Amino acid sequence: MSEKFDVIVVGAGPAGNAAAYTLAKAGINVLQIERGEYPGSKNVQGAILYADALERLIPDFRDSAPLERHIIEQRMWVLDEDSYIGGHYRSAEFARPPHNRYTIIRARFDKWFSDQVQKAGALLLCETTVKALLRDVQGKVIGVEVDREDGRIYADAVILADGANSLVATRAGLRQDIRAETAALAVKEVIFLPKETVDARFNLSGQEGAVIEMLGSISQGMVGTGFLYTNKDSISIGIGCMLSDLKRQHLTPVELLERMKAHPAIAPLIAGGEPREYAAHLIPEGGYDALPQLYGEGWMLVGDSAGFVNAVHREGSNLAMTSGQMAAETLIELLREKRPATAANLACYRARLDASFVMKDLKKYRRLPETLDRQRQFINDYPALLNQAAHTMLRVDGVDKRHKEKEIFNAFRERRSLLGLLGDAYQLWRATR
Repeated sequence: MSEKFDVIVVGAGPAGNAAAYTLAKAGINVLQIERGEYPGSKNVQGAILYADALERLIPDFRDSAPLERHIIEQRMWVLDEDSYIGGHYRSAEFARPPHNRYTIIRARFDKWFSDQVQKAGALLLCETTVKALLRDVQGKVIGVEVDREDGRIYADAVILADGANSLVATRAGLRQDIRAETAALAVKEVIFLPKETVDARFNLSGQEGAVIEMLGSISQGMVGTGFLYTNKDSISIGIGCMLSDLKRQHLTPVELLERMKAHPAIAPLIAGGEPREYAAHLIPEGGYDALPQLYGEGWMLVGDSAGFVNAVHREGSNLAMTSGQMAAETLIELLREKRPATAANLACYRARLDASFVMKDLKKYRRLPETLDRQRQFINDYPALLNQAAHTMLRVDGVDKRHKEKEIFNAFRERRSLLGLLGDAYQLWRATR
């Protein structure tokens, strides 16, 4: 191992791998440090891969990446205690290559991605924890200290991609501890089912896949959503709620997931399955207004470490890879021009992000976290009202439809009032415009 590198990347998830790959492909001398036994060893959950971000890095990734299913159908469910109302979008275009989204198993995918990084020329150091950042007398980051003998490693710049907690950045005072009000705790389970069973239950064939995004009663009145993803021979199912809500309600993540799995709409889809893996992890969901400082003297934050998650659309891997690539491109430009990685020079990283979909999408939904936390009727009232409305209209019981419409309207008005309904519509519009 060289005493000094051009760049050190801390973390080997999608953001760290994207950064290290981009740097290595450009001929930059880069060291990547991962605390796990191998990249992906700490990730057992299923997830969604957004092809566009990876295709910009590795155009032929589909030839070798361990992809589970390409997604042709998206379902959106709003649940009450024993029913759901929602919509489906199924596209023949999504069934034709090149496919746009895939389900993946992170443990397999991260390992594959890391292999591509190493083939590109990066040096990977696993089972190694970064204890601290090294600084010069002016305070500029000039490397890292790891938990190994003679563990001081130097570099011109450090990219931090070590997850939502980002302990390295937090200990160094580069960002604050993650707050319960801006983070969700997601619990996930991978349930084995034969491929034929998955195909039959979701009307799929070949490598086609479907996903279900859910909200409503499954979150037990907390701000949160659930999901179900189809893999080749398993189903990834999980739910995430804000940490602050979990603390107030004293619900354990396991209890929350088990209640969700028992819902009448969900239980038949996983019936007979064999639980294989279980995991829990933090997701930064504070949005645009919760973003920390993204760069400084000799350092940059990418991916979850920077809070790049679009919770509304459940997008994370694409934001992670895009931010990792942009951080790397910023350093490549500086190194080639022999300019130091000062805060002033690294400001173009933020400029790249601001011009991309990453910041534009986060800014679009910047008011939504606060709105949902303050306006709990969107979680508690409307799922029940919508499901009851559908039940009333679809039940044939000799009551005329005009009377049913009046009954539905009265139920909404009694629960929220006419002024409240108008106010809710405005608040939701304002939070998503």
